[in-house]
Amino acid sequence: MACAQNESNTPVAQFGCNSTCGDVQIPFPFGMNELGCYADHWFQIECRNHTPYLKSIGLEVSSIDASEGTIDIMHPIHRWNCKVGHNATQEFVDLRGSPFVYSQVSNVFISVGCNEVSFLLSNGTQVSGCVSICDDKNEVEKEIEIDNCNGKYCCVTSLPLYLSEFNVTTESLGNNNDDCSYALIVQYHRVPDYMRGLGINYRRSWNSLTDLGGLKNVVVVLEWEIHNSSIRLPSSGAGYCVNTNITSSRNTHSGRKCYCDTDPHGNPYIQGGCTNDYGYDGGQGNKNRSKWAIIGVFSSLGSIILLLGSWRVFKVVRRRIIKNRKEKNFKKNGGLLLEKRLSSGEVNVDKVKHFSLKELEKATDSFNMNRVLGKGGQGTVYKGMLIDGKIVAVKKFRVQGNVEEFINEFVILSQINHRNVVKLLGCCLEKEIPLLVYEFIPNGNLYEYLHDQNEDLPMTWDMRLRIATEIAGALFYLHSAASQPIYHRDVKSTNILLDEKYRAKVADFGASRMISIEDTHLTTVVQGTFGYLDPEYFHTSQLTEKSDVYSFGVVLLELLTGQKPLSSLRPNEAKSLASYFVLCVEEDRLFDIIDDRVIKEGDKEHIIAVANLAYSCLELNGKRRPTMKEVTRELDEIWKLERKSNNAQQNHHEEIEHPAIEYQHPWVADSASDISPSNLTFTSESEIMHILTE
Repeated sequence: MACAQNESNTPVAQFGCNSTCGDVQIPFPFGMNELGCYADHWFQIECRNHTPYLKSIGLEVSSIDASEGTIDIMHPIHRWNCKVGHNATQEFVDLRGSPFVYSQVSNVFISVGCNEVSFLLSNGTQVSGCVSICDDKNEVEKEIEIDNCNGKYCCVTSLPLYLSEFNVTTESLGNNNDDCSYALIVQYHRVPDYMRGLGINYRRSWNSLTDLGGLKNVVVVLEWEIHNSSIRLPSSGAGYCVNTNITSSRNTHSGRKCYCDTDPHGNPYIQGGCTNDYGYDGGQGNKNRSKWAIIGVFSSLGSIILLLGSWRVFKVVRRRIIKNRKEKNFKKNGGLLLEKRLSSGEVNVDKVKHFSLKELEKATDSFNMNRVLGKGGQGTVYKGMLIDGKIVAVKKFRVQGNVEEFINEFVILSQINHRNVVKLLGCCLEKEIPLLVYEFIPNGNLYEYLHDQNEDLPMTWDMRLRIATEIAGALFYLHSAASQPIYHRDVKSTNILLDEKYRAKVADFGASRMISIEDTHLTTVVQGTFGYLDPEYFHTSQLTEKSDVYSFGVVLLELLTGQKPLSSLRPNEAKSLASYFVLCVEEDRLFDIIDDRVIKEGDKEHIIAVANLAYSCLELNGKRRPTMKEVTRELDEIWKLERKSNNAQQNHHEEIEHPAIEYQHPWVADSASDISPSNLTFTSESEIMHILTE
């Protein structure tokens, strides 16, 4: 008996094991029948009538990719308020404790219905959700496409990391909503803007609500890793294995994952499952070279010359293959599109550097999992140290053919020069996955620091005011002082980093948009984070500078209240922090929601002034919201008055509680003269621009 092989004659399954069920290939560590054919019970495949099922969770398998570490399953749909006969009971899938999680990159969460909100739960906590609204269901378009799910009749949002549970609750937003609603996780890859109109359809769509109601399941992508040491992973050859934390955020690593060096379709989990671009033949080439060397030594000098010449040709061909691969990766990662943007003058090439792949691999210890700083929807960020000793952050994008976010962030950050915006140092396009290099920000993000407070480093009222002023100043700069107006589009506390002196740094510009100065808004597919998303933008798809103002208002509320933007502990009508805050203000119980430390340390008038500012930022009508320029001026004035009040009361103390934090005005150095409201204003807009760009 021989090992099961694929079309390229590389092994797929273990020796003597079946490698197919129907039309689906079953690569190891998955397997059927005998125990030795699969890693453990989690990876056992049951073949029923030529259809494979993942026995541990009882769902049908449509494909398995060992090289990518993914498995596509046929996943159930959650139905709510549907008639009997339409599977009205809620479907539940539990992957907890398994080596599988829902892929954040390859899937989205969709809700379809009229005037309802669907929440995705994990361990009883709401981790994602979206709202779909419609006035008249008869006016709904017959064709429902994910790209058009902007809140009217259907909505779409991303999955959280480490999701291992499909548990949905749906609630009606009206009193008499008897319409059938659906919520589902589904595989999805968005079409890049620059590829639209080419006739390539990447979208998954349903023709009508009736068709969606008739579907039993949809394709969902799961990522997996090897949890235990029950199987012996290959330690040599053309493959390699690394530590991973795909299924757990608490540990440095929760399992192992293997890759082939150059074979995109190989199976790195079995010996000989990987080939390379240079014709790997299990070591036979080395034996032949040794044989010819011996013959050359004992026969003639000509044979030795021939052998050396062959080796030289081999090295030349190898270098050419590597060069071609780098050029291919450069084009694949948007290199040609990026060159076009460079030649158009959109990117300031003097500010950025092109790093070699070798340089970044050395800096990050070959992208060791122990160097991971964080993971997000766009990719993974690693900590690295360059040859000169400089610490940097290296972001590896999860673009999978969609390079729009990568190029967008690269172009936008190359235009920005502000002390409260994370600085882009360079990029690398040689690897299959593009890389961006940023300055390293050591103290994490505002969300972690605010909601997981360390008593040794408390978030004081003065610090909160300063951070709020710095964020506002950075957004004002993006809206008004950059070469072209830039709308961030995803302002939230997790995208606010804190440097060594706990100064704010706005980050993550993958969703941002740069618009012409003449334009007042930009119509685009709705994108943002639930809890921070501007309701007006959500319903109209028209992105304006006021959309960032609303999101900043939610961040300002987090600083004021110490509460998270979404919480299931609050009443149903006020699960979002913004709604709860507005309710408290309108019922004249503002200080019921303000953080105790803020009440204790802050001047009451100043707290009310900041609360009023947040309230105005959260106006449902964007035209009534202040601009970031007005917000920045107001916060700057409040902060200066608060510091003057503190200095007057405690002349013998330092004005900053934590000695490592250097309080400095976001734009200009503090003046020795007294601070009063009259000298807090700028003489002209040009003066503001000059100060901001110094």
